Formats: sequence, C-alpha cells, structure tokens
Amino acid sequence: MEKTSKSSDRSIGSFFFMNNFTAMEINKNQISEYNKNELQRHNERFDFLAQRLTKQNHNLSEIVSRLSEFQVAIPSWALGAGGTRFGRFSFYGEPTNLEQKIEDIGIIHQLTQTAGAVSLHIPWDIPSDYKAIKEKADALSIKFDAVNSNTFQDQINSAESYKYGSLSNTSKAVRDQAIQHNLDVIKIGDKLGSKALTVWLADGSSFPGQNNFQTAFQNTQDSLIDIYKGLPDDWKLLVEYKPYEPNFYSTVIQDWGASLMLANGCGDKAYTLVDLGHHLPNTNIEQIVAILQLKGKLGGFHFNDSKYGDDDLTVGSIKPYALFLIFNELVYGMQNNPQNPDLAWMIDASHNIKDPLEDLIQSLEAIQEAYAKALLVDQNLLKIAQNDNDVVKCQEILQNAYRTDVRPLIERARMNAGGAIQPIDAYRALGVRAQLVKERGKNTVATGL
Repeated sequence: MEKTSKSSDRSIGSFFFMNNFTAMEINKNQISEYNKNELQRHNERFDFLAQRLTKQNHNLSEIVSRLSEFQVAIPSWALGAGGTRFGRFSFYGEPTNLEQKIEDIGIIHQLTQTAGAVSLHIPWDIPSDYKAIKEKADALSIKFDAVNSNTFQDQINSAESYKYGSLSNTSKAVRDQAIQHNLDVIKIGDKLGSKALTVWLADGSSFPGQNNFQTAFQNTQDSLIDIYKGLPDDWKLLVEYKPYEPNFYSTVIQDWGASLMLANGCGDKAYTLVDLGHHLPNTNIEQIVAILQLKGKLGGFHFNDSKYGDDDLTVGSIKPYALFLIFNELVYGMQNNPQNPDLAWMIDASHNIKDPLEDLIQSLEAIQEAYAKALLVDQNLLKIAQNDNDVVKCQEILQNAYRTDVRPLIERARMNAGGAIQPIDAYRALGVRAQLVKERGKNTVATGL
C-alpha cells in the first residue's frame, strides 16, 4: 500500500510540474517542492554518516563546501543521442541549435548545481549571436569553458582535406588551414569568455610506412607553436592525446609523453590534457596524473568510462575504483602542487541508448562520488604508512574511504546550492523529457557526432 501511495503522489506531482513550466525554466520553488518529499530520508542518511565521519575527525562542512564548489563542464556535443559507425538512434526532443543546448545544460545545472560550464566544439556550435548566447548562459549561471577545435573532419567549403592529417600533414597548405581554424576558434572563445583551447588530433597512419614518424611529429610541433603564438596572455593550450582511432597503426600524439613534449615545446601556457578513455587497457592513469601535476603540466581532465577501448561510457559505470584512485591523486595534487594550474574539468562521453541528460546527470554523480571519497582519504596518515612501508595499512586507508557511502554528502552539497536531492528522480518527476519533446518535436537532431 505504501508503494502505491508514493507512486500516486509522484504522478500528481509530475502532472503539476509539467503544466507549470517550460522544460528550460525549472525554478527554485519547484525543486524545493520536490525536495520536501525527500528531506526526511536525506536527513536520516546524512546524520548517520555525519556521526561516523565526525568521530573520524573529518570536517564535514569543508567537504560539503568543496563538493558544492566543484563544477564540471558539459560539452556542447553531448546533449543529443550519440552513435557509432553502425548507426544512431535518436532521442526525441534533442536540441537543434546552441541556444537549446545551453538550455539543456541549464536543466542539468539547476538539478545538480555541478554543471556550471559549457565547452563548445567548433565549427559544430559557432554562435550566431554572441550577445544573446552570453546573456542566456549568464541567466542560467553557465560559464564558457575550454573551446575545442575540429580538424578530424572536412568542413563545408574547405579548400583542403584532412584525409591524411591536419597539423601534421605533409602539405603546408593543409597545415596552414588547420592552424587558421584553431586561431579562429580562439577568437570565438575569446568573445565568450573562454580561457583555453583544447586540441585533439586524429592525425596518424593506418599502415606501416604511410608516414615518417619524425616528420609528422615535427610538423605538429611547428603547427602548435604557430597556434600558441595566437593565444591571449591569460589563455592555456591543452594538448590531448590518444593511442589509436581513427587511425590504427600510429597516432601522432599517442600518449602523455608525446603530449608533454609538444606542450613543453610551445611554452609555459601549454599543458597536457588527460582523457580517461584515451589509454591502452590497464594503463595506470593515476600515475600519469600524479607526475603531470608534480611537473605543473596537467591542464585539464576529460571524464568517461570504458570496458574495451575509447568506449565513451557513463562515468563510473565500469571502473569506479579506478576513478577513485585517480581522484585520490588529483586531490593530493590540488593540495600539494601549487605549481599546477586550476584544472579544466569536462565530461567527454557519448551514448546510443540513454536519455542524454540523464546520462550526464549520472556522470556528474559518479564524479562527485569519487571526489568525495578522495576527500576522505587521510593523506597525512597515508604518508606515514607509505614511509613505514606498511603496505597493508596503505591499502586499508584507501579502501576504507572508497567503501564509504558518501551520497548523503553529495545530496547535502546539492541541496545547499539549490539543487535537487535526487536529480535523476526529480528530472523524471518533473517530466522534463516529455516537455522537451512537446516543445521541440520528435524528429530533432543535435549537431555533432
């Protein structure tokens, strides 16, 4: 009987919400009304956890505050259904332009209070009206994070083709076109308030002997230097890497070492960007993160998850413990490596069967969970155990933090910031997707991959 009653109440609430808002205008009163139904359950869970963590001398106010402040950028290409080379299954009500994409990010941010930035991909999302786009983003408390260039596809009316590479191409005309595209992306980002350019190259070869490795690498270095010269003084250049795909014999920027060399070859404003999916199986990503922070050269981080390769799955859905270990190094670096700049955080995932907004909300939850658990690691105690070569104690310290159910801390951080205690549940109770379909129709398709 209790389940039936609760379901009935939720249906009434959903009907109320759907008839009193447009999908992109969830207001604080509606979230507050939703939270009332969840508050008692949340308080019970939070109080139970708080009692335990307080006895362990954790500062709960500080942890909750840091969780509230942590913001992750949503890429503009992730608001529609993803796909593969075999097919794409559209999810109704997709955004058809940049304005609608920002509105969708606004929905995510209103519910989670963690998605306070957008990362644009150019030329997929060039603003037609910069003033209007900035005003819309400002109204939704969304900033513009790193802008991303695209030289892995031929663009309409381009004079040259990137079929055999862009910044590494043997043709100077092709390289010059790719360089100019990146410089144009910087100008677009500068108008919006972005402070970083992310460069990911598909450049490489599919067959032995196709490329001269040294020439391709040197061409890339020279091209990046030309792009670097066009950076505003307060900008960063983020050099991304990937071991394979779309080329399957070699990739010019195949690993963090190649990225770091290229970044160092450009200057102090150039950094390596780590994407979770851009590693060969069983790569120790946490070690890469730690060394880059030590050297002050970790500039950004792209979140996703994978089982086999660059699968771009929901963050934390496959390897949550690996994500925690990475965050343990990130937290240590943020506390102990002042030589490393503030990081650009972004979700870089794609999906073929999930509601894109629900998938992104799940990813944000997983990121916050790994971050919260890492904040519970007693770094001083861990350092003592490491110095004593107490291997068992080191493992216990990490796993005790990992095994803690930190979701009440995340809920409290969201609630304090004005978000929903349970954002996925609220999203469904509000009937957001149905409202998006009602406003946009079923046959809309988002730009991007």
